[in-house]
Amino acid sequence: MSDPVIHRVGIGTDLHRLAPGGPLTLGGLKLPIDQHLVGHSDADLVLHAITDAILGAAGLPDIGEHFPDTDPTNAAADSTRFLAHALTAAAAKGFAPVNVDVVLHAERPRLSPHKAVLRANVAALLGIPEERVAIKAKTNEGLDAIGRGDAMGCICVVGMTRRAGA
Repeated sequence: MSDPVIHRVGIGTDLHRLAPGGPLTLGGLKLPIDQHLVGHSDADLVLHAITDAILGAAGLPDIGEHFPDTDPTNAAADSTRFLAHALTAAAAKGFAPVNVDVVLHAERPRLSPHKAVLRANVAALLGIPEERVAIKAKTNEGLDAIGRGDAMGCICVVGMTRRAGA
């Protein structure tokens, strides 16, 4: 008899201030947009949210414990390193991603034209088919820092599986 599959869900969020001058780093890509996100690392809020969701689903500490902003080695770090670390740590516990659903919140820049390339790159980074990745872009209807165009936010959910006994 085979081991039953265990399903887990992780949620990740991130928020960063926008500043003039590009490129905009999202989903492991440098998009040709004349704004960038401000943060200790490359401020890739898509990968930060996905990383946190993976860590959470695997029952591991959050991204801030793995990569504190007080550690100078994380300054301007490429967030694909954070994601790779989370995937490796989750795999060590027998977990693998099944799907990811990402919701980006930004009044501007408009992200709809970039959703397909973001989807393809996130799928490649996670090692899952594109049809298991959803990228959505929403506005905040002029409300709060996001709605004023001062910030961008991201919420994501990641589904993970693990075979019992793994």
